[in-house]
Amino acid sequence: MVSLFAKANGKRLIPLLVITVLFAAVMIGCSGKPEGGRSDVTVAELAERLKQAVKLDELKQRDKETLQRLYHLRGDEVEDFVLYTAVSNVKADEVAVIQAKDAAQAERVKQQVSKRIDAQTVKFKDYRPEEYALIQKHVLKSEGRFVLFAVSKAADRLEQLFIEALRRS
Repeated sequence: MVSLFAKANGKRLIPLLVITVLFAAVMIGCSGKPEGGRSDVTVAELAERLKQAVKLDELKQRDKETLQRLYHLRGDEVEDFVLYTAVSNVKADEVAVIQAKDAAQAERVKQQVSKRIDAQTVKFKDYRPEEYALIQKHVLKSEGRFVLFAVSKAADRLEQLFIEALRRS
């Protein structure tokens, strides 16, 4: 009777072990990347990758006061950032990488950047059609706590680099 019981339990144990191993494999596979992209990438590293791939020499790097003035962001919302704008106010080129304190604040950052896009659209629509066209092709993308805003002829390339940098394992 004992050996019959052991055989029956053994038959039940194998499917249970298979299910456990499959579950563990799925959980390990899903946990390879932190939610919202890599947590080890910094804004400085992202900015360097963007500068290496796309010529940003014609833009000027701006400070925290400019970030707050353009996007109306509070200091407690932003952990780190890099902002480049055109030297002249007749050009629409602008590139910003902003790391929010958390994902919820990243959504607010996107909302504030959207307001900037609206303002720039009004400003350039009838004044500078070629700059208006650049604004219309802008990129506004978020990955976790990071937000990319790009008004540039190379906006698509900047978006691609941004995504690759944050999704790389």
